[in-house]
Amino acid sequence: MLERHEIRVFLTLAEELHFGRVGERLRVTTGSVSQTVKKLERLIGAPLFERTSRRVALTSIGRRLADDLAPLVADMDQAVRRAIDAGRGVIGDLNVGFLSAIAGQLLLKAVGEFAARYPDCEVHIHETQGHDAVPRLRDGTVDVLITDLLIAAHPDLTAGPVLLSEPRMLAVASGHALASRDSVSQEVLADHPVILVPTAMPERFQADRNPSHTPAGKPVLQGPRAASFTETLTLVAAGRGVFPVGENVARFYPRPDIVYLPMDGDAPPIQWGPMWLTTNTTERVRAFVRAAQEGPLPRAGVGG
Repeated sequence: MLERHEIRVFLTLAEELHFGRVGERLRVTTGSVSQTVKKLERLIGAPLFERTSRRVALTSIGRRLADDLAPLVADMDQAVRRAIDAGRGVIGDLNVGFLSAIAGQLLLKAVGEFAARYPDCEVHIHETQGHDAVPRLRDGTVDVLITDLLIAAHPDLTAGPVLLSEPRMLAVASGHALASRDSVSQEVLADHPVILVPTAMPERFQADRNPSHTPAGKPVLQGPRAASFTETLTLVAAGRGVFPVGENVARFYPRPDIVYLPMDGDAPPIQWGPMWLTTNTTERVRAFVRAAQEGPLPRAGVGG
C-alpha cells in the first residue's frame, strides 16, 4: 500500500519538521517531498501535518502513524543488514570518522585494534566538522563517528560506550581576570560571558557548553557566537568571553594567549565515544565498536 520511499519521506519529515532539510537529507526536491506528503494524506484520508508559513507540526494522526512505522522500518533495515552481514562477515569497507583532535587519537587506536582483528575489512578514515558530522552518518559516507557523545543526541542515532571521560577546564584569555587562579567553579560563568556554540549543534550539546544558569541558579552571561572551535578559541584569546573545554584541549590546542583552568568538582566530565546511524548497525559497525571498547585506549588526563 505504501512505497518504501514514501515511508522514508514521511518519517524524515516527522523528525525534521522542515521540508527543506528533508530535501537536503534525502537529496530530493522540496516539491517532491510535498507531493509525497499530499499523496499519503489522500491515502489516509486526513492531514498528517499542520503546515503554516512559519512551522510544520505533526497532527495526532501523523504522530501515531510515525510512532507505528518507525520501529517497523528500523527492524526491516536491521534484518536486511544482518542477512548481509551473515553472508559476508566482517569484510569489505568501513568508513570511520572523528570530530576533534582527541577523537582522532581515540579513533586511531580503535582502527589499529580493529585492523588486527579483521584484516579483510579495509578501514577508511575521515575527519568531520561540527556542521557535517551527522549528515555524513545519515548519507552513508561515514559508518561510525568518534565524538563528544552529546553530539549523538538525535533520535535516529545510537551512542556507543564511553571510551574516555575527561575533566572539564575553562579556557580564558591569558590576560583575563581569572587567569591567575589555580581553578574555578561553574559559578564564574555568571560573571564572565561564555562564547556560544553554533546553532547547528544538538540542543543537549548547546545546553552543556552554554548553560542558561549556574548550579546555584545564577543566569549565565552570553558572549558572541562562534562558527567553529578554532573561532571559539580566537574569541576567547581576544577577551570576548570564556569557554568550557575538556582537559585534552590544553594539550592539543596550546596557545600563549589562552590559559586553561581546571574546573572544580561541580563541573561534569566530558565523555567521548562512538556513534552511528541506528539503521546502519551492521556487523562491521558492531565489530569496530567492540574493538574501540576493548582495545588499549587513553584514560582521562593522559592526553591521547
